[in-house]
Amino acid sequence: MTARAGRLHGKVAVITGIASGIGRATALLFAREGAIVVGGDRDEVGGAETVAMAHQAGHAMAFVPTDATDGSSVHALIDG
Repeated sequence: MTARAGRLHGKVAVITGIASGIGRATALLFAREGAIVVGGDRDEVGGAETVAMAHQAGHAMAFVPTDATDGSSVHALIDG
């Protein structure tokens, strides 16, 4: 995937809750602005849908199943 040049080009963003709502909108916005997004959520189907939306638009994004209430899960997201 190639990220288009934007305000966040060359940056990496770690975003939780990307399966829907504000998390999804934020992840897609950051990707549109050129960030490489690593997103997490407990909802693996919704997370995969968000990643597919980003990839379809030509943006870089990866998904890591994450439970934000579990510290080790969040560490796994950040360590990617």
